[in-house]
Amino acid sequence: MADSIEDAVSQALEDAPPRNFRETVDLAINLRDLDLNDPSNRVDDEVVLPAGTGQETQIVVIAEGETALRAEDVADRVLSGDDLSELASEENDAKDLADETDFFIAEADMMQDVASNLGRILGPRGKMPTPLQPDDDVVETVNRMKNTVQIRSRDRRTFHTRVGAEDMTADEIADNIDVIVRRLEADLEKGPLNIDGIYVKTTMGPSVEVPV
Repeated sequence: MADSIEDAVSQALEDAPPRNFRETVDLAINLRDLDLNDPSNRVDDEVVLPAGTGQETQIVVIAEGETALRAEDVADRVLSGDDLSELASEENDAKDLADETDFFIAEADMMQDVASNLGRILGPRGKMPTPLQPDDDVVETVNRMKNTVQIRSRDRRTFHTRVGAEDMTADEIADNIDVIVRRLEADLEKGPLNIDGIYVKTTMGPSVEVPV
């Protein structure tokens, strides 16, 4: 096993065979001694990565008026209340949008409309929007979410999350992993004792164990 997180990342990057596309760097997390049939024991969190994700993050903002206008400069798509109603009757379009979008952000007073129109699509995918409060800056929120990843175990003992891209430095990716590990250890009932192992790899490369 590598002596440090950065060593593990360096090894994963070096061991990755050359590809004709830009690979992501992913983390596989194995849990233990947790009853994941109990939703309260599951990992379900959003983590802002200090060095960014290294990838384009697709963000949809659901808003009206001035907030919608400001969001157009930073979001990939902006939906109005009328758009929500249309999507509710076009289930395939709604599913496609949910699958291709990383995060949804919605004005707080539109959350009920989102739930009634798209809840059945977004809920099971873990894509219900982050509420935008009246005092929140939509531009600042979108830019923060662009550097955010979800860590979600559902009922699985092993789950994955993105921690960077192959052209980032090992130090940058290690910083991202460190933040995720610290969050996990803080959130899990028994902290590090609930972690059975963590591995880092590029999309097509071999796994390297991360020391925790």
